[in-house]
Amino acid sequence: MDYLAPATLDDAYRALEAEDARCLAGGQSLVAMMNLGLVSPARLVSLRRIEALRGIDLQPDGSLRIGAMTTHAEVAALTVSAAGPALLAQTARVVAYPAVRAWGTIGGSVAHADPAADYPVALVAADALIEVSSASGTRRIAARDFFRGLFETALEKAEIVTAVLVPPGAQGAGAAYEKLSPVAGDFAIASVAAIAGRTARLGVGGYATTPIRLEGIGVSDDALLEAGRALAASSEPSDDHRASAAYRRRVLPELIRRAVRTALIGARA
Repeated sequence: MDYLAPATLDDAYRALEAEDARCLAGGQSLVAMMNLGLVSPARLVSLRRIEALRGIDLQPDGSLRIGAMTTHAEVAALTVSAAGPALLAQTARVVAYPAVRAWGTIGGSVAHADPAADYPVALVAADALIEVSSASGTRRIAARDFFRGLFETALEKAEIVTAVLVPPGAQGAGAAYEKLSPVAGDFAIASVAAIAGRTARLGVGGYATTPIRLEGIGVSDDALLEAGRALAASSEPSDDHRASAAYRRRVLPELIRRAVRTALIGARA
C-alpha cells in the first residue's frame, strides 16, 4: 500500500487520481475498518499537512466556514450564540470520547457518512453546505443532498471534502442535540438535532440510512409528539445490534420533544 502526505490540495488531487486511493483524515474510522479487513485501499493520501483544510472562520453573513481537517475538539470548543453554529458545537461535544475528539475531524466524519454518526444529522438540521473540491474545481452541496445512503455520499472520484459551511439560523432561535445511545460515547440508537423558534426544523439520525429532515413543526408538546408518532408510523427505521426498529419507533416522539424543549430554553436564555 502506498502512503502519501501531500502539503497542498493540488498535490492531493493528483495523488487521488490513482486507482483505489482513499483520503486519510483523522483516521478514527478508516484505520479501524482497515484493521478489521473491511477495506484495503491501494493508496492512502493523508490530508494532515494541508493547512488550507484547517481552521474555523466567521463569514460576513454570520455563518461559519469550518475546514475539513478541523478536529471535533476544536468544534466543541466554539463559544457561539447563533443557532446553527451552536448546534454543531453541542454535537461535537458528544462525539465518541476525548481521545477520538482530539484526532477525529469533521471532514472525515462527513465523508464517512455513517448514518449513526453525529454530524450528518446536525448538518441537515442546520441547513449546512458541504464544500467539495477536486482538480476540476469546487462545488457546494446541501447537506440534505450530500448523504445518499449507508456510507454513501455525493462525492465523486478524486473529490475531497474541503469545508463545512454552517448558516447562523433564524434570529432568536435556539438549538439542541439529543442523542440516545447504549453507553456514553457510542453511536446513536436515535438522535435529534433541533433548531427551534416559532417553529422547529429537525434532523433525525441513527434511525435510517440517511438523516431525516422535518420542517415547520409546531413547538407545543402535542405537536412535537404527534410529529414523532407520524414519522415513526410512516418510516422504516434500522433494525440492528444497537436496537430494534420497534424500539426506535417507540423512543422517537419523546426524543423529538426533548430536543425542541431544550432548544427553546436556549433561545429564551
